[in-house]
Amino acid sequence: MCLINFQFHDHPNYKLIVVANRDEFYDRKTEPARFWEDAPNLLAGRDLVGLGTWLGITKEGKFAALTNYRNPLEVGVGKISRGEIVQKYLVGSLSSEEYLKSLDRDKEKYNGFNLILGNPEKLHYYNNIEGEITEIDPGTHGLSNKFLNTEWPKVIKGREGLKAYSSSKKELDLEGLFAIMKDAEVAMDDNLPNTGVGIELERNLSPLFIKIPNYGTRCSTIVLIDHTNQVMFAERTYLNGEFSSDKRFSFKLA
Repeated sequence: MCLINFQFHDHPNYKLIVVANRDEFYDRKTEPARFWEDAPNLLAGRDLVGLGTWLGITKEGKFAALTNYRNPLEVGVGKISRGEIVQKYLVGSLSSEEYLKSLDRDKEKYNGFNLILGNPEKLHYYNNIEGEITEIDPGTHGLSNKFLNTEWPKVIKGREGLKAYSSSKKELDLEGLFAIMKDAEVAMDDNLPNTGVGIELERNLSPLFIKIPNYGTRCSTIVLIDHTNQVMFAERTYLNGEFSSDKRFSFKLA
């Protein structure tokens, strides 16, 4: 997952609003979102290479989502797939605080990552670069491949787009939320971050929706949890940057 915009306890109808894009190589095998056969309470897509996931929710309300920390100098040899971080929390019995403390002890096992996890009442943020566990305040937030609310152009645009859209509507429309994440406008060079990948790639990675040869936005995911604990989970998948399919799930938290 490379861009997560979310609004937490700041809407009259919804406790949690999540709109997120997963960017990945087009040839990396992936299973669309569903309830897993080996974890029936877990709803998520699945990376068929590492067998983990980038974003998921359980029927009991545990939620987690992860982005990679961009560092072109990082060597992944001998590291564990970061997708297991989300999976282990969602299928495990530890609280978010307990899990994050355990994860902090093992942080060197993974390449750089950012993690949001918790439930509709309390969310935490952690990354294994700074190694700090933070409770997330109510409001609208954005996370890409640096830190939470780092002022990258795509983070600013996604966060502000979600805030503007949600503040204008009591009932949110899925198509309106998907439209936010389909924005493919490239940022101006003066606003680009310098993450060590070169100016051309910085430009290509700057939109909310990425479409370049061999790599881009593979899916957009929306999670809505209202004040009655009703969940709407919607996933829109793309094939080489073009619409492929939609999947929608609705259930009430146990």
